Parts: sequence; C-alpha cells; structure tokens
Amino acid sequence: MRIVTLLPSATEIVYALGREPVATSHECDWPPEAAELPAVNRSRVDADASAGEIDAQVLEAGDSGGVYDIDLTALERANPDLIVSQGICDVCAVDTVLVREAVEELGLDCEVVTTDPHSLEDVLDDVRRIGRAVDREDRAEEVIAALRERAAHVRDRTADLTPEDRPHVAVLDWTDPVMTAGHWVPELVEWAGGEYGLAERGAASRPREWTEIREYDPEVLVVAPCGFDLDQTAENLADLTERAGWDELTAVREGRTYAVDGHHYLNRPGPRLVDSLEHLAGLVHPERFDAPPADVARSLARTAVN
Repeated sequence: MRIVTLLPSATEIVYALGREPVATSHECDWPPEAAELPAVNRSRVDADASAGEIDAQVLEAGDSGGVYDIDLTALERANPDLIVSQGICDVCAVDTVLVREAVEELGLDCEVVTTDPHSLEDVLDDVRRIGRAVDREDRAEEVIAALRERAAHVRDRTADLTPEDRPHVAVLDWTDPVMTAGHWVPELVEWAGGEYGLAERGAASRPREWTEIREYDPEVLVVAPCGFDLDQTAENLADLTERAGWDELTAVREGRTYAVDGHHYLNRPGPRLVDSLEHLAGLVHPERFDAPPADVARSLARTAVN
C-alpha cells in the first residue's frame, strides 16, 4: 500500500503500525528514516525566524492563501492509495480541504483519512482508524493497549494526591504572543498530578494576555512552543524573561520553569503523546517520577544563564 502522511503525528502512527509511507510532510522527522522520504508539501513561513516574526508570517499567509502549499508534482509521483491529513489546525499542517482539492485536481484514486484529535482518547481512536485503513487492525489494538497501560501507570501513581499536593501548572505553546496549550494538555497535566486552570479539556490553544499568566501565577511553568526544539526555544526565551513580572512568578522564584521540546512532544498527537505525559509527570512530581532526558527538557533558569 502506498501511503502519504501529511503531518508528523500521522507518520509516527503509520510507522508504529508497521507500515512505511512513500512520502510525508516537510516536518516529518520521526522515526529518523522518515526525514529521508520525499515531502509533498512546503511551508510559506520561515521556521527559523523568531516567534514574533513567525506569528506575523502566519497571519500574512492566512490572508493570502494559507501557510502551506501542496507540491502537486511530488504528490502525483507518490501515487498514493491513502493520504492521512488533519483538520485540527491549519497552522500545524496542511488541512484536509487543500488535500481533497489536490486529489481532485490530479484525479487520484485514493482514500483520505482525516485526524482531528483533542484528547488522548481521540489519538487512540486515530490509531484504530488508520490501522483499519492500512490493514493493520490487530497491530493497532496492540499499540493502543500498550499506550493505555503506560498512561494508566502514571494516573495510578498520582491518584492519591490531594488538591493541595497538585501544583498549578501552565503550559505555553507559543511565546510571542503568549499562548496557553489546550486540546489534550489539560488532561495530561491532571494525570501527571498537576492542576491546569488555563483551559478546559479539549479546548483549543489560545492567546493570553501576559497579565492573565501573572494572575494565574503558576507553580510549574512549561514552555513548549509548537515546532520549536530546545535550542530554538532558548533563542526566544527573552519573549518571556523580559516581560514585566517574570521574576515574580512563583515558578520562577522556586526554580520550576522548564523548556520542553515542543516540536517532538506535547504538540504531536501521536504515540509519543504518552511519552509527553511521562515527561510532564517528571517535571510536576519529581519525587515520584524520573526526570525527562536532557534532550527533552531543560531548566529555564539554567537555559537563561547559558
């Protein structure tokens, strides 16, 4: 079967199911061999720019045709039987509307599966749906069972915590403007033993006034900009540290501010969302869980010094 995946999480799901795509998106880089596959889309935004510049480019692109273009020649060459796209965010990846238009224009005879997850359960449902589409239903159930078991292990180890034992957590998935993470993040924080007062489960990520973050005054602050690895997050750290009141936040005063690789974790609704849960648990309750690896999370205090 010839499979094209148009977002990193879908690529990871397909590989977890024992299939390999013939083409992917320009951002697909896990597992590592995925980065060697041809890309059938391209971004109109400079991903190496600052957070503020990227935000401006995204707004401009949205007014002039969208953030992404589909490479029709590459898509036709891939000759897919199945395309996996998404409908959750037109900034994160090419959306299904553009995909269906391209399929119609090229006259491709293929199925299009659309993902639109807002919770871990939605992600597991995507694994099952994609498993059916690629004829790997049994493998899909095995993957789902393993992910459920790992998530339950974390939840069981935080189930006895009282409200007083659950620190207030903020997760930011952009720094300029400041945006608080939504969708699956509220439930992951709760399962990791924290209190998340910035969004309801399943609610979309959204911009926040800095005064709102100061009023919330998180005890644990996680910065995981969508699409940024740790180095790029460090390059944009002044977006936060130079804001009025940064040093007064409880999380800053107590040394509980962290950068997390938002490119690979927290913002990718695929199998490694459970890895994200485990890493969050290590940051929220280091007395109960192992700390995340150094290539996943860093102390923002140390990052600022470096």
